[in-house]
Amino acid sequence: MSSLRSRLWNRLDKTCRFLPIVVNTVLVLSITAEVSYLVVVEAPREPEQQKSESSAVWKSVHLFCQYFMLGNITWNASLFLKTSPSIRGVFLGGDAVGQGWRYCYTCETHTPPRCSHCYDCNVCVLRRDHHCVFFGQCVGFRNYRYFLSCLLFMWAGLLYAVVMNAEVFIVILKEGVTLHSVLLLIMPWIMLISGQVTARAFAFAFIADTCVVGFLLVAAFLFFHIGLMLRGQTTREWYSNRRPYSLSPLGNVRECLGQRWYLCWLCPLISSPLPGDGIHFRVTGSLEPAGSTVKL
Repeated sequence: MSSLRSRLWNRLDKTCRFLPIVVNTVLVLSITAEVSYLVVVEAPREPEQQKSESSAVWKSVHLFCQYFMLGNITWNASLFLKTSPSIRGVFLGGDAVGQGWRYCYTCETHTPPRCSHCYDCNVCVLRRDHHCVFFGQCVGFRNYRYFLSCLLFMWAGLLYAVVMNAEVFIVILKEGVTLHSVLLLIMPWIMLISGQVTARAFAFAFIADTCVVGFLLVAAFLFFHIGLMLRGQTTREWYSNRRPYSLSPLGNVRECLGQRWYLCWLCPLISSPLPGDGIHFRVTGSLEPAGSTVKL
């Protein structure tokens, strides 16, 4: 009986790890399909404008921008998942153990500075920032560029979707701020189940709400990590208020995005070799948390 429970729990655990990725994929594709529909079918709204040459150019430009952002999101996300930041297959150079090195009893090896063990991935990660629940993998030394680029294009894509869905909010609120319109915007599921709106109206309201909420969340993550990158910190170092490896702002950006930091965010195919190896870091400040005192 215990073995059956264990097998069921392991299977459920593996399924739940992939669930956020599936949900994110469905949401991204749903938003893309809805915005494509708005561009191709709904806009421009006047019949004579829809047949004009400028309308065709307008639609082509919008669709190109939309699918350029979608391509970058999916490509960066796939490279993020394929690029492991762990210590597996990495020669750590045990003879060079020095300040900042620690021994991991789980991995049974000495680990370099800024490396820590992730109990979700069950391995130590080089320059570990955090474990991303939405992708089910750690953000570390080798895949930080793809993580940040994915966030950037998700932010831009959601901003674009919010602007394109402004017409949806205008249509919902055209009769004024009523209880019906407010509930449709805040709780579209309740309105659908109670039969107050059609499935089409629910879909547009739900996706429009998702775009706004997603835009705010992604914006918070993006600007937080841009701030960390400029300060030369990881999330773990930010918690302890330490900046012992911070270079100049430009040097910190180059450490995270590579030598071609000014181009690599445009497309994941652009090569941008990282200047370091994820093992050795130049110490520019105190390794002790700020405000700590040494007791004599």
